[in-house]
Order: sequence, then structure tokens, then C-alpha cells
Amino acid sequence: MKAFVRHALVLSLGLTMGISLSLGSGALANRTDATGGALPLEELQGLSEVFGKIKSDYVEQVDDKVLLQNAIRGMLSGLDPHSNYLDQKEFRELQVGTTGEFGGLGIEVGMEDGFVKVISPIDDTPAQRAGVKSGDLVIRLDDTPVKGMSLNDAVGRMRGKPGSDIVLTIVREGEAKPLTVRITRDVIKVKSVKSRLLEPGYGYVRVSNFQTQTGEQMVAAIEALRKESKGELRGLVLDLRNNPGGVLGAAVSVSDAFLEKGTIVYTEGRAKDAELRFNATPADVLDGAPIVVLVNGGSASASEIVAGALQDHKRAIIMGERTFGKGSVQTIIPMSNDTAVKLTTARYFTPSGRSIQAQGIEPDIALAGLKLAKADQDGDFTQVKEADLTGHLRNGNAEKAKPAQPKPGSAASDDTGLEDYGLHEALNLLKGLYILQARN
Repeated sequence: MKAFVRHALVLSLGLTMGISLSLGSGALANRTDATGGALPLEELQGLSEVFGKIKSDYVEQVDDKVLLQNAIRGMLSGLDPHSNYLDQKEFRELQVGTTGEFGGLGIEVGMEDGFVKVISPIDDTPAQRAGVKSGDLVIRLDDTPVKGMSLNDAVGRMRGKPGSDIVLTIVREGEAKPLTVRITRDVIKVKSVKSRLLEPGYGYVRVSNFQTQTGEQMVAAIEALRKESKGELRGLVLDLRNNPGGVLGAAVSVSDAFLEKGTIVYTEGRAKDAELRFNATPADVLDGAPIVVLVNGGSASASEIVAGALQDHKRAIIMGERTFGKGSVQTIIPMSNDTAVKLTTARYFTPSGRSIQAQGIEPDIALAGLKLAKADQDGDFTQVKEADLTGHLRNGNAEKAKPAQPKPGSAASDDTGLEDYGLHEALNLLKGLYILQARN
């Protein structure tokens, strides 16, 4: 089995502002920035004047530290939806979150038009159980409008003591009026990999997000499925639907598990350290067995890296809906005072050179969000077959006993397809791919 090395994307940027700023007086020294260009002295003087006006005229006294932190937040949040400032508490929570346990509702969110947009609910969390969906816009948190809040402020309000409730007012496409959803906060323990056999020989692995150990956990899950299937896996469904992403190194490890050579992903940015390339190492954990990857509009970032790599290398069939389209890399840059800056430092590209930023991964086979239903066996119409006709000819061969019907709950009678159309279609495709592969 392939030996996995945990990849880490480590980018460091030093930000040096070579200016002398006398707050309130507007006095600025004429310096240049780190790139050699002239600093915009008039704009910096304007910043100094606004700071001074707030200090002297605002209705309440404001601490200098609060003003400067808000200035930093504004500077970063104005760049793109993913760059922001993390104070000491937020930085600690981020570090805990990547290990798989944190407090909250269980949703990955961003900002859109001043509202909180749900990128994806996380599996087995209060938000998912309450019916929150990818693409929902949160417009109120309890009685407080979201418009005007920073993303950090909104996330802070959604966090809270486990067992306490919060009411989200949600605007959802296709709904005539806003929905109100009451959610009970809980400690979120995310198990990023789940697996089971769909049928003998056909495995299913669900990756709900990418944590530091996800690659190793996925390989262990596949090995367990192989043993359960008595040593052979004919194919695998890899479910990345509503997976909001996570650690880049985990996405590289998951992709590497199925690829034997070539580029997995590469990044390009302005800083030298932002230009990285990750390549596959020999051995395929499935030994070439076919793969179908399920994606949807909630599949973002690291999920798109995996889908793009397997699609470009023709290692898997991508099935579902166009993905979210987050093709940028955020680097957590610790500051000297135990705070950090989350800064977008690069764009990532699939092996063929595609940037999926704001485009997403187009599936090889598009599926609508449908749900199957059983035919009504008790209705007026019953399918008539030859054997039902009076006086029908016998088969001619020796009569054989009819095969026993599968017991309820067995793999052959599993109703998964009735609840999950995408998985139903993925399994059917996987069987077809196996048959074609076996014939060749």
C-alpha cells in the first residue's frame, strides 16, 4: 500500500509598512512600500484623519486597540470573501476546527451581498438535521439583521453554549417567503470519513470535509471495505457532495490514493512561496478499479481539487452538479500577538491548467436533484408478463425453483436509491464501468 506523507501548504508573507504615521496631525513621511512603489500618502493621511475624528467626536470613547483591529478587519474583508483577520479567540477556534471538534451549528459559511451564505451544512450536525441547505442566505440571527455584520461577527453569534437555541431566518431559492429555522447548538464532532458496502464488491466512501488525517482515514476505510468484500472491490463511489473543503494537504492525500503519477494540483501567486506543485506517488489503493465521484453545488475548495485531479487524469467519472467554484488558497499567517491573518495568497489549478475560481468543476454526467419513489404495487395497474397469460407455453427447460427474494434490509433490497437518486445512479454507472473493464 502506498505510504502517505502528510502534505502541508505553508506560505509566509512579511508585510512591512515603511511609514511614519502621526495620528491626528496628518504628518506622513514619504516612503515606499515593499514592492518599490510609492505609498498613497493622501489615502493614508485620510485614514489618519478619520482615526482622529473618531477619537475626538464619536459619541462614546473607543479604545485605540478596537479601532485598529476594526481597521485591519476592514482592510482584509474588502479584498475578497475569504480573507479576514482572526483575533486570539478566533485563531484558537480555527486551530481546533481543523482537528475535527468545535462548537457551533455545523455549517460552512461565507458572505454574499452582505448576508451569510451557507456553502454547505456539515454531516450529522444540528444545522443539517434542522434542514439547512447549501445556497441558503441567512438574513437574521434571532432578531438581529445580518446586513451590516462582518462574517466574524455573524459566526460569533452563531456560536454559543451547547444546548442553547438560535433562530435563523433564511431566504431559499424556490421559496416564496423567508423560512425560520430553530437550531440547538452543540459541540460539533466531525468524522470526516464514513464508509459502507452498497452491494458485494461495490464500496461507498463519504468524505464530509478535509481534516489533517482524512487521507489516511480514507485509505483505512477502503481497506476495511476490501476485507468485508472478501478481498475484491469492483468499484467505489466517492461522495464529496456538500463537502466545503478544508486542509489542502488532505485533498492531495485523497487524490494521491487513486493516482500513480502526474500532477495533482499546483498553485500560483505573487509570492515565491505561493508557487507550489503537488505530484502523485506510485500505487493505486484500488488497483485501477473504477471510481464515480459525486459532487454538487456545495462541493468546494479541497473537494474541487480532488474532483478536478481525478477528472483530468481520467481516473474517475464526475457525476452530479457543477461545484461551488472556490479556486483560491488561503494561508493562515500568525501574528506576533497570538492573532492571525487569513489571506488569499494563490489560485490553484487542476493538472490540465484549469482554474476553477468562480467556474467550478463541470461534471462528466449532470444529475438534477431528484428523488426516486417506489411504484405503487397496490394500485389498479399491474405489469402483465408472459407467465401471467392463461395457457402460456412452458419454458421448455427443466423447471427451476424461483430464486428466493432478498430479505428486507439486505444489500439487494436496499432502498438507498429511493432516498438518494445520485447514489442510485452512481452505483448503476459503477456496475457498467466494471462490466466494460472486465470485457476489455
